[in-house]
Amino acid sequence: MPLNKSCVGKTYPPITTEVTLDAIQKYARAYNDDNPAFFDANRPTGIVAPPMFAVTVTWNALMTAVLDPDLQADLLRLVHGEQDMEFTNPIRPGDVISASAKIISIETKATGETMTIELNASNQTGNHVNKTLFSAFIRGGRNRDAVRAESADRIVESARGEPEFTVAQKIDDDQTYRYAEASGDRNPIHTDASVARMAGLPGIIVHGLCTMAFTSKVAIDKLCSGDPTRLKRLRVRFSRPVLPGQTITTKIWPHAKESDRQTFTFETYNQNNQPVIKEGLAEISK
Repeated sequence: MPLNKSCVGKTYPPITTEVTLDAIQKYARAYNDDNPAFFDANRPTGIVAPPMFAVTVTWNALMTAVLDPDLQADLLRLVHGEQDMEFTNPIRPGDVISASAKIISIETKATGETMTIELNASNQTGNHVNKTLFSAFIRGGRNRDAVRAESADRIVESARGEPEFTVAQKIDDDQTYRYAEASGDRNPIHTDASVARMAGLPGIIVHGLCTMAFTSKVAIDKLCSGDPTRLKRLRVRFSRPVLPGQTITTKIWPHAKESDRQTFTFETYNQNNQPVIKEGLAEISK
């Protein structure tokens, strides 16, 4: 059954989340981040949440839209395609975040459909903290082998020259279980091999947003001198699933400088040099 295009423009009531120190630190540990900004209360500016923590306070708003029966989305065929996040103000322990969702587009493609949902979140003082564009692909009714053949994309070498930074990161065997609990995303394709195979996958796959969180750590460590509040935007296109136990490598290239920030592009590869994230973009404040 196709997505219901009459849902384009539909907005959903805001959902409120109270931010706790435990939730912030649990999320950081879920993608192996030990940055003092997330743990050391003696820092002059206090503890802040990882920028990607915004996915936890917007998750229920997103699910309200995705699970809307009027939308008619088949979750077993849903693939997270792109994520574009703007971090306007840091989230801190004790904040009360209000997040709302709006379906902004549904498009029919040759192999399925795409939809984009916009999420906006503000804190208890009315300050905007995050804007997210969540884009998903609903696969058409093709067989499992066709889906696998499409995902077996060619090995890509970037034509942009040598990267400024190259960082390898190991995905733990239990990463998906920890990330599911910390993020709220308990989709069983990340924790149950039989359900994952039913969805046409080779087995449990790592959450795309977990892989994105790993790249946020690279950006903060290498481009922001460890200061997470300098990361203002992170955009990715997911091109291939990551499996538990794999090693991913992120390569970063400088792109453009503006008066108040610098833009970098990046790509992330698995151990076979196959891209798992393409068209990565990070905007860093000076």
